[in-house]
Amino acid sequence: MFGKLRAPNKDTGVILKEAARSLDMPARRVFLRNAVGLGSLTLLTGCDVVDGFSAERVLQSVSDFNDRVQALLFDSNKLAPEYPESAITRPFPFNAFYPEDKAPVIDPSDFHLDITGLAGSKKPWTLEELYALPRFTQITRHICIEGWSAIGKWTGVRFSDFLTRIGADTSAKYVTFRCDDNYITSIDMPTALHPQTQLAFWFDDQVLPRKYGFPMKLRIPTKLGFKNPKHIGEIEIGNEFNGGYWETYGYNWFSGL
Repeated sequence: MFGKLRAPNKDTGVILKEAARSLDMPARRVFLRNAVGLGSLTLLTGCDVVDGFSAERVLQSVSDFNDRVQALLFDSNKLAPEYPESAITRPFPFNAFYPEDKAPVIDPSDFHLDITGLAGSKKPWTLEELYALPRFTQITRHICIEGWSAIGKWTGVRFSDFLTRIGADTSAKYVTFRCDDNYITSIDMPTALHPQTQLAFWFDDQVLPRKYGFPMKLRIPTKLGFKNPKHIGEIEIGNEFNGGYWETYGYNWFSGL
């Protein structure tokens, strides 16, 4: 997996820190956190890390390995904890890769959700049609990779039910979400079919506010917050790995809890 075994490079720590300088601060924190694991792994394997490129290559190998392990350990029947209304965090924090006033403004009368890839029906969905679907409510904890968490109340359609309605090929590997704030992420099919994975249209008994992802976000209480895309405009089912926005900065793709 990591090539020829050699004695650990004494400059590995310096090389990793140098490679991290090109990243922005959140990605740098994750990179260096992974680097601690890499240091341990380097000692164990004796892999030769000689420059920033090889450091990134080895880190990517570690991340890919983590993805596979997390996927194997994922239990589709294990539910994330749910909470009473008294535990809801108010105000719920805003978090994105842009300031709150830069959240996209979407006209509900013009909105449509596009379906692409391996689906029997690729008919675009209007917001009125989406609102008419059977819904459920969950009060779950949103856990951010930056180290904070908050409990919120989301209402919407069970995503597995939506996939059934569009005739999605649930043997496909991935579901990709492209959003109107130019965000993209993708998830594995077992997570897409988890009973708590939800297309959320309401938050705390109100139409999902703009700052939280109007007209819809994907709520996944079994994954870190950055795997919960907002302002979704397109859902693609397929076998091609499309990664994601933060994943290109070194965040672990699976990011299960």
